[in-house]
Amino acid sequence: MQDGIVVRRVGATEDLTGSLAEILLDSVEGGASVGFMLPLARERAEAFCRATLESAAIGERILLVAEVEGRVSGTVQVALQAPENQPHRGEVVKLQVHRGARRQGLGEALMRAAEAAALDAGKTLLVLDTASAEGARLYERLGWQRVGVIPGYALWPTGGPVDTTIYYKALTIG
Repeated sequence: MQDGIVVRRVGATEDLTGSLAEILLDSVEGGASVGFMLPLARERAEAFCRATLESAAIGERILLVAEVEGRVSGTVQVALQAPENQPHRGEVVKLQVHRGARRQGLGEALMRAAEAAALDAGKTLLVLDTASAEGARLYERLGWQRVGVIPGYALWPTGGPVDTTIYYKALTIG
């Protein structure tokens, strides 16, 4: 781990709704294309985060948080559910780092932990998509393979289409 950063899996009984909602709100308000449009009401963000925590508690996903000085400052998920013929595949979703905690290595620490947790869960192939050039640089630096770009795949939180880049990474033991 980077100095001062603790990345950990969220336990089934932990209620981090407020902390996760704060990161989601900050991400969307900062322009991140993570599935929500502006304005994003706190109640809607909290409802999404509660559903995410419930999904993690029943084993549908791995939910990781990065803490700096005890404060949740970033998060990422690995969706474990896949079609019957793809039990080896997971999807990395919602990598988010609070704007006040960026450029400290949280994104890299979260991604490395997500890959390790996915491998521990029996996943040997991960996929993800990103609208961010900054995210693309991180993923490529970590060995993710670029598949291609889908034009206008999503919308920015303020509206307007954004191209999305698809990546994959084969995970190996060791």
